[in-house]
Amino acid sequence: MRTVLLICAMCLGAPVVANWRIASEPELRKVIPARAPVIKENIETEFRTASGVTDGRGKFIAGVVMITAGYSAEGKYSHFFIAQVPMKVGEFSLEPGEYVFGYQRKTPDSITVTFYRASSGDAVGEVEAVRNRKNSTVRQLLIQPAAGGKGTIQIGRFVFDYRV
Repeated sequence: MRTVLLICAMCLGAPVVANWRIASEPELRKVIPARAPVIKENIETEFRTASGVTDGRGKFIAGVVMITAGYSAEGKYSHFFIAQVPMKVGEFSLEPGEYVFGYQRKTPDSITVTFYRASSGDAVGEVEAVRNRKNSTVRQLLIQPAAGGKGTIQIGRFVFDYRV
């Protein structure tokens, strides 16, 4: 009896490690809005650019390109981003919530990506994305699953790390 209780106590105390995987199109359709709520506007998204990952237990990290022409976001934000788990990007943390981000060329081999809260437009932080030397494929947005707590996000031919 004591052994059973000890085993149960060890199982309950053990951390559950998420096995992140690429989210399917039907899964992404459930989390990516057709119109992203950005400050006081609802900006149309381009679903064919959607990318995301899931922990298989209902939590997602996902994003999509917004069609910003004619909106106040034009030139400042380009992507809508959803984090349903706490994560770290560069030196800053993202709590679960909705964000937008935009980017500017820094050097021929890097861009600066700036994240903002979607609801207010307040800046959260920025990270440097570097040219992806492992893969020459250009993607509007590609979120790769976290392995060992670390994943990557690719914008165009530039990539940066995130941690969950």
